[in-house]
Amino acid sequence: MSESRNKELKKHGKKEAKSGEIEDGPSKFPSASSLSDGFPDGEVETERSAGKRKYGGEEVELQDPLMIFGSEIMVLILGQLDARSVALSRLVSRGWHRIATSDEIWALKCEELWLGKAHIPRISKVPGQSKLASYSLSVMDGKRARITWNDLCDHVWEFRFTEAAPEYWRNLDPYWNDTGTPMRRYFHPDGSITADPGDPVWGGHESCYTTVTSLLGDGKVREHYVRINRWPQFYVSRKPDWGWELTNNICRYTSVPDAEKEDGTGPLFPVF
Repeated sequence: MSESRNKELKKHGKKEAKSGEIEDGPSKFPSASSLSDGFPDGEVETERSAGKRKYGGEEVELQDPLMIFGSEIMVLILGQLDARSVALSRLVSRGWHRIATSDEIWALKCEELWLGKAHIPRISKVPGQSKLASYSLSVMDGKRARITWNDLCDHVWEFRFTEAAPEYWRNLDPYWNDTGTPMRRYFHPDGSITADPGDPVWGGHESCYTTVTSLLGDGKVREHYVRINRWPQFYVSRKPDWGWELTNNICRYTSVPDAEKEDGTGPLFPVF
C-alpha cells in the first residue's frame, strides 16, 4: 500500500490491518437493521442523505422530538413512560438528559413508587437531593433485608403469638381471642423494649434487644437475625410493601405502616 494511500486513510480515521486490508473502527451510528425497529418489514431503507429515510415508499425526514415539541411538552410525554424508559432516554442527547433527569418528572415517579408502601426510606427524603436519586435510593432500600436499629426504633410493632405457642399464651392474645386491639411493642435506641399500659402479656418486666449479623469472607451476609431477651432468635423478612417482620416459632413482630412520616424512616445511609 502506497505511502500516500496510508496518509489518506489516517486522515479519514481508517486503520491499516496487518494483512494489508482496510479496517474501519466501530461505527458510532445505528445500523440499518436497528433503524428498522418499529417499522413494518421491508418498508425502511437507509439513504445516503443523513436524517432521511424511506417509509411506505416516501422519503421522510427524521427530526428530534425535543426540537419539535419543546421541553415543556417533552416533560409531559416522558412523564407518561415507565421509570426504566425515562432513565434510558437520558442517553439520547444532552438535551434529552436534561429533560429526563428533571425533578418535575421524577417527583411524580417517586409518588407512584411510594403509593401503597408501608414505609418510605429516610435516605430518599434528604433535603436538596434530586428526585431521580430519591427514586433510585428508594428502589435499592426497598430490596434491603438487613434490618438496623433505625428501622426497629422508627416503627411501632404489632406483637402476636403464633399458632405453635402454648394455648395459655394464645388465650391472652387479642389476635387469637378477638377481644381488643393488637398488642404493640416499642424498640428504643438504648436497647430496651416497652409495651402499652395494660398489655395482657407484658407484665411490666424489662426487655432488651440486639441485631446480629455474621458475614462471609467476601463480605456477603451469612446470617442475620434479631435477639430479644432469651427468646429464640427472630428471623428478619421484608414484605412487598416494604414492611418488616420478625418471626420465630413462638411469636411475631410486624411493623405498623407509617408512610405519612414527613422525614421517612430507616437509616440515613445505604445498607447492603
